[in-house]
Amino acid sequence: MKKIEWRTTVEEWEGVESLSTLDRELMDSATAGLKNAYAPYSGFRVSAAIRMKSGKIVVGTNQENAAYPSGLCAERVAFFAASSTHPNEEIIAVAITAQSELFSVDHPIAPCGACRQVMLEYELKQENNIRVILKGAKGKIYTLADIKGLLPLYFHEEGLKKGE
Repeated sequence: MKKIEWRTTVEEWEGVESLSTLDRELMDSATAGLKNAYAPYSGFRVSAAIRMKSGKIVVGTNQENAAYPSGLCAERVAFFAASSTHPNEEIIAVAITAQSELFSVDHPIAPCGACRQVMLEYELKQENNIRVILKGAKGKIYTLADIKGLLPLYFHEEGLKKGE
């Protein structure tokens, strides 16, 4: 038996004002995007803002549907939009935030497992880390140096190879 250990480093910030100018600008874009979320069923609005290497910001919001599996999370909306509109440009960072009409979101919100896998695919594809900034409607903020920190045991193309 061999024991393997993975560690993730998360930086905790007191609030948006503590962040660098670029991180604050990205989180402000994510926060502004919350108004565009379509969440009539859950009342839980999520927004993700992506900074491209050129400095452009792409925002995606959650999009619910009465047929629940047909909806899509904000992170995937943002990453797919960034890839579609800027296919050859590197993604530098993503800021994710949420708010609810039903309860207080006073802690950083992390992406679901499916979104972590999708985000990681882009990080692996571009062979450069994507900084992650997480926040609730209020409270502390978490930052991570890369998406691998959110999903240490990820699935990748090696699992798709056949024959050998």
